Amino acid sequence: MDLASAPWKAIYPPGLSPDTTLEGWPVHAVVDRAAKRWPGKEAVRFRDTSLSYAGLKREVDRTAQAFLAADAGPGAKVALLLPNTIYHLLAFFGALRAGATVVHLSPLDSRRVLCHKLADSGARLLVTTNIGDLATRTAELVADGLVDRLIVGEDEKFGPSPLTGPLPETSDFKTFDAFIESGRQKADSSREGVESLPEVGLADLALVQYTGGTTGMPKGALLTHENLSTAVESYDLWFDGWGLMRPAQERVLLFLPLFHIYALTAVMLRCVKNGHTLLIHTRFDPLTALDEIEAGATSFPGVPTMWIAICATPGFEKRDFSSLHYCASGGAPLPVEIARRLKAATGHDLLGGWGMTETAPAGTNLPLERPDKIGTIGVPLPGIWMDVVALDEPERALPRGETGELRIFGPNVTAGYLNRPDETAAAFAGGGFLTGDIGFMDAEGFFTIVDRKKDMILSGGYNVYPQLIEQMIYEHPDVEEVLVIGVADAYRGEAAKAFVKLRPDAPALTLEELRAFLKNRLGPHEMPSALELRDALPRTPVGKLSKLELKQEEAARRKAARAS
Repeated sequence: MDLASAPWKAIYPPGLSPDTTLEGWPVHAVVDRAAKRWPGKEAVRFRDTSLSYAGLKREVDRTAQAFLAADAGPGAKVALLLPNTIYHLLAFFGALRAGATVVHLSPLDSRRVLCHKLADSGARLLVTTNIGDLATRTAELVADGLVDRLIVGEDEKFGPSPLTGPLPETSDFKTFDAFIESGRQKADSSREGVESLPEVGLADLALVQYTGGTTGMPKGALLTHENLSTAVESYDLWFDGWGLMRPAQERVLLFLPLFHIYALTAVMLRCVKNGHTLLIHTRFDPLTALDEIEAGATSFPGVPTMWIAICATPGFEKRDFSSLHYCASGGAPLPVEIARRLKAATGHDLLGGWGMTETAPAGTNLPLERPDKIGTIGVPLPGIWMDVVALDEPERALPRGETGELRIFGPNVTAGYLNRPDETAAAFAGGGFLTGDIGFMDAEGFFTIVDRKKDMILSGGYNVYPQLIEQMIYEHPDVEEVLVIGVADAYRGEAAKAFVKLRPDAPALTLEELRAFLKNRLGPHEMPSALELRDALPRTPVGKLSKLELKQEEAARRKAARAS
């Protein structure tokens, strides 16, 4: 690994080099630094509530004292079951400042998954809010002995909302305000203040971030303060090099869930570090997004499903996008056709890149001046090295242009998974993390992902990549969303099946019509052998399109067919 000779070096803007040292810092330190530099600047707006950076620091300090008073300091795990709300910032930074480790739970987790994550992580204190039924659901976890302490932030504090739900009927919880007050009283009685907060090192565990759980129960990636902070540094070096994010000037529209690593690191941590204003929303709605942009939002990081929904909004191309300084798509590959449509309507190249939970999630990004490379995932960010290795020999790097598994190195990369030594060992080869993504690097150092290793279809002896087929199907004018999986085929062994959601009012689409459309876009071995139209496609808890349910359905069909 020689960053000085990185093949993508020529792609970098003047003055920026891939060969840079990422220093890192305790993650919560960004709050102190921002409060010192921009005390009166608006840090976050959520409904009727706005906090300055000085106000955010004050509330984070108080929250940290409350965690310490509750014996949730160094070595403790604090579980957060929070949708997007100001409580997330206070609890996340407060727990880290107290020396604890945050365990992210998802509001969309089933009870079974919640029980697994709590037991696996060892978290016994849980912070949630009464949005929807979250408060009453978590009260059941206390009653069943899975949680010792439950803290419920009162949602109505931030203004009226139809999302506000009931508080638990039991007394086995504290409101967030009562929790903060109990911490203040204990600190006053012991005459110890914020100065008594523990020192936190770069190697200390900051976050247990569970993966999406595409097979079996989710596994927790272990992310240290160094992992998270160097990911932020790498992003900042890159974006500063291209002049994309102006310090303390951006108003960043946040619909992405903060319990997901993309929004946490690439949006929230970077915004706080750089003095931007976070415009937080709990749920995504394309009309609300368009209204916020017209009202002055300057940056909108999203995921493909959000951009697809915006493109499907009648009249979106007539809206005023002039305030937007930067927009991006991450979390999953963006269909090329959607990027083209947005460029035509808004004048913006929808830049983005690639990363994963295990890389916190810094990995690659598309350069500002290379819109011709949309469809690739870009080049590695500063301080990060990537290569492509053989599928059957993962320590052997492949030449440019050859397809294999992407491998990544850097201080942002996890050391492994909680309680999973075998899976941790299998995830590394030659000191690098094996991403599970299949792709190649071109002559300039741009990486392209053709599919996930587990999703590859072996059809008649050929490797067929569903993601490539999906990209081609997205070019059909009547297609809104598509997923492709491998299904059993008597002749080929496996063949591609497409699940398609059509645009509203689009005419029905037959398999023959689809194959005719794809004739000059795909090879014969890549052609879908089956088509199923759906009113909606399944999604993961964080909103990504999900193939797991479709694979399970097909497996059940095969089993039923064999039984008959």
